[in-house]
Amino acid sequence: MTTLGIMQPYFFPYLGYYQLILATDRWIVFDVVKYGKKSWMNRNRILHPNGGWQYVSVPVHADHDTPIGAVEMVDAPAAERRILGQIEHYRGKAPFFHTVRDLVAESFATTKSNRLRDLNIRSLAVVCDHLGIRFDWSICSEMALDLPAIDHAGQWALEISDAVGAERYVNPPGGRPIFSPQDWKDRGIDLRFLEPQPMIYDCPPYGPVENLSILDVLMWNDAETVAGHLRNTVTLAD
Repeated sequence: MTTLGIMQPYFFPYLGYYQLILATDRWIVFDVVKYGKKSWMNRNRILHPNGGWQYVSVPVHADHDTPIGAVEMVDAPAAERRILGQIEHYRGKAPFFHTVRDLVAESFATTKSNRLRDLNIRSLAVVCDHLGIRFDWSICSEMALDLPAIDHAGQWALEISDAVGAERYVNPPGGRPIFSPQDWKDRGIDLRFLEPQPMIYDCPPYGPVENLSILDVLMWNDAETVAGHLRNTVTLAD
């Protein structure tokens, strides 16, 4: 059974995003709709040195009509330097600080364009490779799919899944309200929702904060531990 996942390209997303990748055979980077400002596409959260959390972000050029795939970074090298500076407070505390620093640097260094989408794809690929997770991705805007007119948000995933011949589609649980299960049954596609399981870990001297960026998870846990959690907690529901 070919299981498909479709998501906007997020910036070093939280652990549940990687659980979704692990639960699928094929991934489509959804970049054809309008970019949403103040979204998870150009920012995420890490621990703040004084407690709580802070954003790490990449400033972008975008207005309300810009498609996700066309959004460009303002100054990628400056963003990289700022983010590397923001994670410095982990040094000497988090056991895998140097590993995470290298993952950030590699993601920026291997991005071959100035598009935010491409940086986010590279960061996902770099982290998946670190975790030993298969990441078989395609970019929606480059697939030349013959899709009908889209009437509502939930129709995108249905039409794309049908067009590529997916037998199962998996979505995060928050998307339930936009889908009509009967529509999927009529197409013969098994619609499932991932039930993400949190990963609890110590991060002394800081207090734990839920659903931070994968950067924080990997600061305190080795790749084998994180990958094991992902593989042991993938739960799909109707």
